[in-house]
Amino acid sequence: MTVPEVAGSVQAVRGADRSFWTEADHARLVEMKRRYPLADPEAQVPGVPPTRVPRHIAIVMDGNGRWAKANGVPAIFGHRSGAHALRRTVELCGPLGIEALTVYSFSTENWKRDGDEVHALMLMAASYLEGECEAFVENNIRFRHIGDIDGLPGEVRDGIRAAENRTAACTGPTLCVALNYGSREEIVNAARKLAHDAAAGKLKPEQIDACCFERKLYTAGLPDPDLLIRTGGDMRISNYLLWQLSYAEIYVTDTLWPDFSEDDLRDAVRAFAARQRRFGGRPNDNVEDGA
Repeated sequence: MTVPEVAGSVQAVRGADRSFWTEADHARLVEMKRRYPLADPEAQVPGVPPTRVPRHIAIVMDGNGRWAKANGVPAIFGHRSGAHALRRTVELCGPLGIEALTVYSFSTENWKRDGDEVHALMLMAASYLEGECEAFVENNIRFRHIGDIDGLPGEVRDGIRAAENRTAACTGPTLCVALNYGSREEIVNAARKLAHDAAAGKLKPEQIDACCFERKLYTAGLPDPDLLIRTGGDMRISNYLLWQLSYAEIYVTDTLWPDFSEDDLRDAVRAFAARQRRFGGRPNDNVEDGA
């Protein structure tokens, strides 16, 4: 978008009654629409200005097994219903103006589960990637994997690479799927990479700072999550994005993941918008408290 086009867009978005908006709100809406022209957070969460919509949401999709048990079906049916909930959530991110969505799909600890369940989950992951790829492209969604790809079955690795390549030019929301992911392992790997760079003389130890470290993480290039949603009611982070969630707001709901709806996501965004983010400051400090 050129500078005149941006200026025209700013004038257009100011046409409505938005007297409580700041300059940052107008600029944020323009940026949302630049990435995803159908972004309309006003229609999705009325009364929430654009800077109060999180740029990046992380979700722990918990409760698939409990949902299956409650409904008297095998565990894999809970995971399949969870995939439908993921589709609903992803499709709403664009209209909400959300820039990135990262979901915890399978942790490095999940290999401890029953072998048949793990095998079924891997087959489902491969099928999901193949089945959703065209929908990602049609909806301008960029797919990205985070985690240890080498530890996954070949068909899953192939599906990940195909989805990432196929959607590389998409400019709308980024869907990050944490598959075979563990945050402690991610942090150790980042430290190891920096140690190798220092040993090779590429940088001095005293040059290592937070920015250097972040560039070695799986999530390099993405904004840190503003909001962490955990379904299923448990009050745990579960080795998920430990570095990236440093200042994220946490929203826990008892809703099991397969039942998580568009309205549930809107409720989480409204709850986020109502909070004052201080980033270590005090309530009366001049600290940005938008997303």
